[in-house]
Amino acid sequence: MNAARYPERHRHRRPKAANRAFVRVLVVLTLSLGVNYLVWRWLESVNWSVWWIALPLVIAETYSLVDAFLFGITMWRMKERGEPPSPSPDATVDVFITTYNEPIDMVMTTARAARGIRFPHRTWVLDDGARPEMRAAAEEAGIGYLTRDPSWENMPRHAKAGNLNNALMQTDGEFLMILDADQIPEPEILDRTLGWFRDPEVALVQTPQFFTNVTASDPLGSQAPLFYGPIQKGKDGWNAAFFCGSNAVLRREALMQLGLAEYVRQVERSLRQVLRTSASLLSTARREAAGQGPQVRVALDEVSEAVRQARRELGAPRSSFSEVTYRFRQRVDEASRGVVHADVAALARDLEELGELGPAGSSGGEPGGDGQIAPAVLDEEALARLSTREMSPLNALSSVRALVDAVDVSRADEAQPIMPMATLSVTEDMATAMRLHGMGWRSVYHHEILATGLAPEDLGTMLHQRLRWAQGTLQVMLKENPLVQRGLAWGQRLMYFATMWSYLSGFFAVVYLVAPVVFLCFDIRPVVSYGPDFLLRLIPYLVFNQLLFLVIGYGKRTWRGTQYSLALFPLWIRATWTAFANVCFGRPLGFVVTPKTKQARARPPWRLVWPQLTAMALLALSAVTGTLRYLLGVADFDLLSLVVNLFWVLFDLVILSVVISAATYTGPESEEQKVAETL
Repeated sequence: MNAARYPERHRHRRPKAANRAFVRVLVVLTLSLGVNYLVWRWLESVNWSVWWIALPLVIAETYSLVDAFLFGITMWRMKERGEPPSPSPDATVDVFITTYNEPIDMVMTTARAARGIRFPHRTWVLDDGARPEMRAAAEEAGIGYLTRDPSWENMPRHAKAGNLNNALMQTDGEFLMILDADQIPEPEILDRTLGWFRDPEVALVQTPQFFTNVTASDPLGSQAPLFYGPIQKGKDGWNAAFFCGSNAVLRREALMQLGLAEYVRQVERSLRQVLRTSASLLSTARREAAGQGPQVRVALDEVSEAVRQARRELGAPRSSFSEVTYRFRQRVDEASRGVVHADVAALARDLEELGELGPAGSSGGEPGGDGQIAPAVLDEEALARLSTREMSPLNALSSVRALVDAVDVSRADEAQPIMPMATLSVTEDMATAMRLHGMGWRSVYHHEILATGLAPEDLGTMLHQRLRWAQGTLQVMLKENPLVQRGLAWGQRLMYFATMWSYLSGFFAVVYLVAPVVFLCFDIRPVVSYGPDFLLRLIPYLVFNQLLFLVIGYGKRTWRGTQYSLALFPLWIRATWTAFANVCFGRPLGFVVTPKTKQARARPPWRLVWPQLTAMALLALSAVTGTLRYLLGVADFDLLSLVVNLFWVLFDLVILSVVISAATYTGPESEEQKVAETL
């Protein structure tokens, strides 16, 4: 690797205590000033007469302060790992290269580089497209080839997670390294990462993702030096650095333990549902058996208590659903025996009554030779009378027993019962890492570029990729909110929640864009005054907030990330809504693999960013309108208020202008333009 192009290649310096202390001082000052400003805003400066814009604005500012708190907490424990330990020479490794429809040449370039990794390992191409030409290319190069077997037909495929789960069941390496089809590894990648697994509690080692086809201006914001640097280091300090889908090594034991635990949870969830249904059936049976005697009521009470006991046992630590169901079946069988006797006796009484009535309902039956009443003739009228008798509680007990027996321990709705990689989201990485942390495993962020890949080269592909990331992250938040997950420490919960929280910014961005427009055009003030009280509280907060970012991101190009956090507001709104509709209403997301090659187009795709362009036009129009109204003396605001809102408009325009660069971007023009940014 060229050390000039990747200057942090061999840097593993531990931060000086003074640097960490300085960052913490900045965090405390920033958050203190932010709280001071927000308290004043809520208590004294909200213009309730125009609550429809004033309230959303102060809520948006509160959201931003929470975001600052989460960032400050992340930076509080920023961790530098230093040099890794040497790997165990006996470690066995499977290198997985995931692919679906990427060009075969691209996949094979990565596969051959993986084959050349120095540490002993086996390389596998995981082809979810099952392409014969891909198999032939891999076999010719002496590289393993895996695709899904017939058991996956007509079953949920779970995208990349399903591809990895299938491969996990066909390989046996102690560790597995995961690479996307375009991520070319360095020969020393395993030598530099496996040593961290000498700690038996480490389940994951994540390294940065770095892209070689990004120009110095990075108009699509593909490089993420703030995330693959200070943020992941901060999460690492809280033992919450998470899996990012590629360029990572995982411990098989941890994944299999996770898969087994999730299997047990799924089966127990089914059993809980069965027990809830059983309780409902028994409740109905108790009402219908009100007149059938104490023996029946006692038996039904016993089974109802058995249901309650089984539900308590499932919630107890170290409980086994097999033992719970076995004991439950025994209780149902014991209760059933008593009900059988009572039910047979009741049926005998019914038949005796029919016998006394005689055929066709005549009075009195003829006595038999032994003095007993002769059996009733079961004609149509007698059968009709029997059919209207109260349902035997045996039916309810039989239904309860059948429900318990039907608990699907084989998970027939899935291609394989054990799914180590989480399948609850279109992005398997974060969910898998969060579950591993919840089980007590540890993770490591190794801050060294050990694989280089290809970033999107057109706006459409970039937007598709960001949408999938946001949707997957929000799916996890809605299904398994980290704030309430068992097993996670509070620091870990906040680290995961911080990433999820950031994708809700789209709604608040709209408020930040609308507020100056309605002020400049219509004299509508969401803030009571933009005078000294406002500025003396806001400006110090903003200055220290930006100073914190400058210190944290010193020497790194973080501006693009700041721009896109606001400029992609339509995408974040769409991601939030579609993820909510998917989780709550079952609407499909329409998952598609992100293209790895540039998509041809005849003209800039302005239609993809029309909301941003519309917002820019409205902002510019409002700036002109407000200025003219002030100069003509028809505006009901002073010069200071005008200047504050014009600055606000200018800031928004600068932020949104990135979409113009992105729409007109045609990809890297030459090798000399490729970036060599530091992480």
